[in-house]
Amino acid sequence: MAREDLKDRWALILGASSGFGAATARALARAGMNIFGVHLDTRATLDRARQVVADIEAAGQKAVFFNTNAADARKRAKVLDKVEATLAEEEHKAIHFVLHSLAFGTLLPFIADDPEGAVTEAQMEMTLRVMAHSLVYWVQDLVRRNLLVRGSRVYALSSEGSVRVTVPYGAVSAAKAALESHVRQLALELGPRGIAVNALRPGVTDTPALRAIPGHERWIEEAKRRNPGGRLTTPEDVATTLVALADPEVTWISGAVIPVDGGESVVG
Repeated sequence: MAREDLKDRWALILGASSGFGAATARALARAGMNIFGVHLDTRATLDRARQVVADIEAAGQKAVFFNTNAADARKRAKVLDKVEATLAEEEHKAIHFVLHSLAFGTLLPFIADDPEGAVTEAQMEMTLRVMAHSLVYWVQDLVRRNLLVRGSRVYALSSEGSVRVTVPYGAVSAAKAALESHVRQLALELGPRGIAVNALRPGVTDTPALRAIPGHERWIEEAKRRNPGGRLTTPEDVATTLVALADPEVTWISGAVIPVDGGESVVG
């Protein structure tokens, strides 16, 4: 059901075509928000982005989607040029809500008997750039263009991998730890402008990103065993939380890492 306090405001979702980003785009649209979505899909997966757009429009809201590399500076500038042009014709001239949900990185160990099987410098830097540092660059450009204003809020999706490790997850774990650090620093520097920045740390969730991890079946079974609710976190659990945090009256949470896991992370 649309909410008057969110009606026709705009959200920008990085990673909008699947998983947490897609679920949040749909939930925010049902709450009354218009959606800018950035995603990177091939011809084989493009239908999932089209379905998200169709669902947003079925909710009566506007969807402006970009199939492009969110970690490329020139492509980011082109997206923001279009965002500025779109908002110039709108009642709300700024972005109320940003979600960073980019999940693309290497899943190789740091150490391997065969050097070809270990993470390379380029792969490590790519993983950190996409999954962590790109948050800073997007926020910098949004602020410079006055697209984030007092009352805007930014959320990034972390994971328990920021504080726990397993062999194929090293580069992604580093990215999640860096992402949480960037959230704290941005919260400090944007606090005087009245812009809140937080991270959410969902529990283990069955998403395309999880299924790309070797041995993810073991993670799923362990999470079901550990979680007091006896089930996995879902993208909709996270989306529902983010809709609540989109409330314009919620302004005094910033610099936090918020678990959305049904208590999974507190069980040993």
